[in-house]
Amino acid sequence: MAKILIVEDNALNIKLFCDLLAAHGHQPEAVTDSRNALETARQFLPDLVITDIQLPHVSGLELIRLIRADDRLSQVPIMAVTAYSAVGDEERIRGAGAQAYVSKPISVVKFAQTVEQLLPTKAPVEASGAGTGPEQPPEPELT
Repeated sequence: MAKILIVEDNALNIKLFCDLLAAHGHQPEAVTDSRNALETARQFLPDLVITDIQLPHVSGLELIRLIRADDRLSQVPIMAVTAYSAVGDEERIRGAGAQAYVSKPISVVKFAQTVEQLLPTKAPVEASGAGTGPEQPPEPELT
């Protein structure tokens, strides 16, 4: 289960994103006021941030830059979502530090696939003998 922060000012989009993420076993946390997004991210410590670009107060581009400048959040993947896509937008969004760009109206399948691609993969557990079957006796040392 991944912790995913959603920064979006549209209630219907928040509901859609939260429902989709919860259905895929994730823990969504929504922020509707972009002025509170950075502090919420610092407290929530998400595995992924999904942000609208066209936000009042603090734009999505500025929020991406703020997250990238924060020591605790700088490595968190970011997916930008926007209804307004003009020539050069994707380059600007990626240049600010987002790893993915999805235009609205979103495709539910593409949204879910992009989320899964961006989530950090958990490293396999080191061979410690735990849960790997019967423990083998140590190999005899040659002297």
